[in-house]
Amino acid sequence: MDKIRFGIVGIGGMGSHHANYMNSLEGAGLAALCDTDKAKLDAKVAQYNVPGFDDAQKLIDSKSVDAILIATPHYFHGPIARAAFAKGIHVLSEKPASVSVTDARQTNDAAAKYPQLKYGIMFNQRTNPMYQKMRELIADGELGEITRVTWLITDWFRSWSYYASGGWRATWAGEGGGVLINQCPHNLDLIQWITGIMPSRITAVGFVGKTHPIEVEDEISAILEYPNGAIGHFVTTTGEAPGTNRLEICGDRGKMVAEHGKLTFRRTRKGVRDIRENTPASFPSVECWDIDLAHRGGGDSHKGITQNFVRAILKDEPMIAPGVEGVKGLELGNAMLMAGLTRKPVELPIDGAAFDQFILDMTKQYGGRKTLKTREAKVDMGASFAKA
Repeated sequence: MDKIRFGIVGIGGMGSHHANYMNSLEGAGLAALCDTDKAKLDAKVAQYNVPGFDDAQKLIDSKSVDAILIATPHYFHGPIARAAFAKGIHVLSEKPASVSVTDARQTNDAAAKYPQLKYGIMFNQRTNPMYQKMRELIADGELGEITRVTWLITDWFRSWSYYASGGWRATWAGEGGGVLINQCPHNLDLIQWITGIMPSRITAVGFVGKTHPIEVEDEISAILEYPNGAIGHFVTTTGEAPGTNRLEICGDRGKMVAEHGKLTFRRTRKGVRDIRENTPASFPSVECWDIDLAHRGGGDSHKGITQNFVRAILKDEPMIAPGVEGVKGLELGNAMLMAGLTRKPVELPIDGAAFDQFILDMTKQYGGRKTLKTREAKVDMGASFAKA
């Protein structure tokens, strides 16, 4: 095989974006499209001159593709991926891997049965040189043992009109949650990918429809407890403006800060623990150097992840974002959501069955409370995708 035939399942905003660059990839080309919206599908089929399918399983069974890129509503990512594996098709999925860790774990188990197939996830922020540099420095021990991780990610301001743009938006049935599952998957992935560690316990405070008349969460403030005693904070909302996007990671040898596209490192000359425990001074001055860390551009983003995925298939190149890693950030989000709305701590690894029951409880308690009038005709939420 010298060229990968790609099929895109779901041609909304993201699916259309992927279609736009697909034929410019080295070693790949667009071979098919799939969507439940006939008018949208017909228009894209005419634009790209490829076969169109109104059902994911029909595309998977067609033998017209070697790989698929899944860009459907969240709930269908896992079922479609597993159906593709069963037919010998490589899978690149948009984030999140699923709505719940239970389903994501099932997809990982399915992928493990087909080691000859590649499974990737669209964590395009992993291509950002700033985040890559942070990960590199931490892995090399430049920061020492991590003591605190804080991400204020509140620049997701959304209007009521945004939530009225689709009947599926901000509903438990349509998205399985709000700001955590929709806006924050990249941040939740990066906070564990950069540091290389997962917390063991999460507590949080969350609110359903605090600033919007919706039935899912639009604000979460979480505290993460790590096995080594480090503490983490994750604060997010879609109701604040002007927002903040500031990531701080503190360790025994200083502090790194990523904000406004700039990465700075306040490096201590000596270890903080050594100074704290051994200096005779009561109010010691910790000597440090301020370092501005240069990094190039913003990364290759979505196209870069897809190109890397193609090379993984053709040349066995290591993947930047293996699909099996999608469960990690998803688990953080599930735990924050559950802890925030129940106001009870959640231990990690999270109990998948307990989270699934929590989603059912939230659907029963808050379902139908989204009062915004949808500005477009009500469409099928992807029922035919579910057949996969």
